[in-house]
Amino acid sequence: MDPTAPASPPSPDPAGTDNLVVLREVSFGYGQRKVLDGVTLAVPRGKVTALMGASGGGKTTVLRLIGGQARAQSGQVLFDGKDVGAMDSKDLFAARRRMGMLFQFGALFTDLNVFENVAFPLREHTDLSDALIRDIVLMKLDAVGLRGARNLSTSEISGGMARRVAMARAIALDPELVLYDEPFAGLDPISLGISARLIRQLNDAMGLTSIVVSHDVDETLGIADHVVVLANGSIAQQGTPDSIRHSTDPLVHQFVHAEPDGPVRFHYPGVSAEADFGPPTHGRKAP
Repeated sequence: MDPTAPASPPSPDPAGTDNLVVLREVSFGYGQRKVLDGVTLAVPRGKVTALMGASGGGKTTVLRLIGGQARAQSGQVLFDGKDVGAMDSKDLFAARRRMGMLFQFGALFTDLNVFENVAFPLREHTDLSDALIRDIVLMKLDAVGLRGARNLSTSEISGGMARRVAMARAIALDPELVLYDEPFAGLDPISLGISARLIRQLNDAMGLTSIVVSHDVDETLGIADHVVVLANGSIAQQGTPDSIRHSTDPLVHQFVHAEPDGPVRFHYPGVSAEADFGPPTHGRKAP
């Protein structure tokens, strides 16, 4: 088998036995701009699936569709075999309680300290006693190495610590699915490595299914089981991290190796330089 050949997309599993999330022929756009065009993909249970690709490729849009913040204009988005787009408010909120979300840059509540940020979903969605909430929060903070930071305000913690607090909050309700939107953005190398390791460890220790949207090629390919590269509204390639690293697809190769020019052009399309500046004049002195 040729390891450089694009892997076949996993078969969608509407019953949800093998795949927790399935997108089936999903299309979505903003106005006249088509973001997703007939995308079909499956997210296997218990695995870390990475969504990668150039900016504007529809990665965060996929997360919004899974969480029901947006609805597919055609096709189906299935969570555990049920169509998210067809859910009423009650069913959608019930589905969301089975999901955790780590927003870009953490999105902590600045008027709450570390402890209360993690306690927030427990206070909102459960009737647990304060004593039990305390124990759960401290366990979640301990899982991300920040039990000792429980009483700090958000202004007293670093960006890397804030991202870990957001992780603890995302797993506070013991979700089945955790969505990570650019979890490595803006982190120093140490914090980035810690965050990547935590995503992998939490996924395996808690039996989670994780979807990671990221542009950080090395760290993401290092923790993912399955990788989907989105481009131009469709799937450019999907498969194992190794197959993505060694892809011969021009766009995937350009993305993985950070090449400045390729299918994604350095110059934005426009009229020719001659049309803007006139024909070249040899020997003319610069003004």
